[in-house]
Amino acid sequence: MSKLNGRTIALLGARKTEEISKIVHNLGGVPLVRPAQGTVFLDDSHLEEDVTRLIAGEFDWIILTTGVGTELLYKTAVKMEAEARFIEALQSMKIAARGYKTANMLKKLGLQPLIRDDDGSTAGLVRNLEGHLFGDVKVALQLHGDPAPLLMNWLDEQKVEHKEILPYEHILPETETMQQLIEEILGGKIDSVVFTSAPQPRNLMKFAREQGVEDKIIDWFKSDVIALAVGKVTAQVVIDEGIKRVIYPEDQRMGSALIELVKYYHAISSK
Repeated sequence: MSKLNGRTIALLGARKTEEISKIVHNLGGVPLVRPAQGTVFLDDSHLEEDVTRLIAGEFDWIILTTGVGTELLYKTAVKMEAEARFIEALQSMKIAARGYKTANMLKKLGLQPLIRDDDGSTAGLVRNLEGHLFGDVKVALQLHGDPAPLLMNWLDEQKVEHKEILPYEHILPETETMQQLIEEILGGKIDSVVFTSAPQPRNLMKFAREQGVEDKIIDWFKSDVIALAVGKVTAQVVIDEGIKRVIYPEDQRMGSALIELVKYYHAISSK
């Protein structure tokens, strides 16, 4: 099978860029790091207060939506020299988890979620929470920086009291980086754009709209630029932003996504 054959692959993620760049390089491509999101961690005192409340047994449920957020809560407990009490607190609660990374982190901690999503999405988590979470219960809701209106609205509909825990939040990417990315796409210098999370396509298209080039960017994705998403959840956001041609792996892993890209290029070159 032919590989990426010198094609330029723009990587919009902000994490593990060296690792992913190496994979792209090994597959014969040219990696181009253009972070379309930023992540900033909140102050430890904020998280210490949340961990203290968890340990105190204030919540009946905890909903964990990201592996890195779950890990950060645990690391905060370790810093507080309260990791054993933190684990005990979660063992006494009912746990719902979204995503395989969250489930893997829980497994490392010796914890098993009662409820899991069925497809890696927030919608899948909500589907499986139906009939389990209602009434006079208190929920700790660990969110990432990207909004989760579907989950928040569902909890409100169930009239469930919930407290948001925000270990980190996404901030807007650097304007210079986004401007460079837009110019490179419109200049025909990029063959594929890799999206690893929902904020990235939203930020790209928001910036394109502000620059008045949204239609031009979408045209390039229709013709010469291939959108690659790490999984179907991110892919759906890409589609919602107007980029209809997007490929992705079933297992939502970066390595698998790049192999899908190799397969795509092999298929079109064989025609």
